[in-house]
Amino acid sequence: MTPPPSQPARFPVSIKGVAVQHGNVLLLHNERDEWELGGGKLASGEDPADCLTREIFEETGWHVDVDAIVHSWLYRIRENVEVFVVIYGVHVRSTHPPQVSDEHDRIGLFAPADVPALPMPEPYKVAIAKWCTMLGLTDTPH
Repeated sequence: MTPPPSQPARFPVSIKGVAVQHGNVLLLHNERDEWELGGGKLASGEDPADCLTREIFEETGWHVDVDAIVHSWLYRIRENVEVFVVIYGVHVRSTHPPQVSDEHDRIGLFAPADVPALPMPEPYKVAIAKWCTMLGLTDTPH
């Protein structure tokens, strides 16, 4: 008997961005008591850059330009809940401080050297380090 053809894996896709303003990384505090990057779930048919631009504006009031993909990973949030995360570097066009939305309880701007000590998934730290290096920031996390 021939085995049935395998089905491709299907996961929600989350588009996130590493946004740096005046040398500090934007992070948002979530309900899991972790810091995370700005962004959100990609809707069917939506362009990833448009999704990220919209999400960061909704979460912070910032206007951004989306650049290159810096990292991607499959995030197991909890048992039987996985999300494919794609992280872009973004350029912040806004000069004002970020404003926290009702999606998060806190918002912060952190020096890249402070990121390794923060509670967040390790792949976020990897993406932040890559983007900070690409931007030429000298105190990037290791």
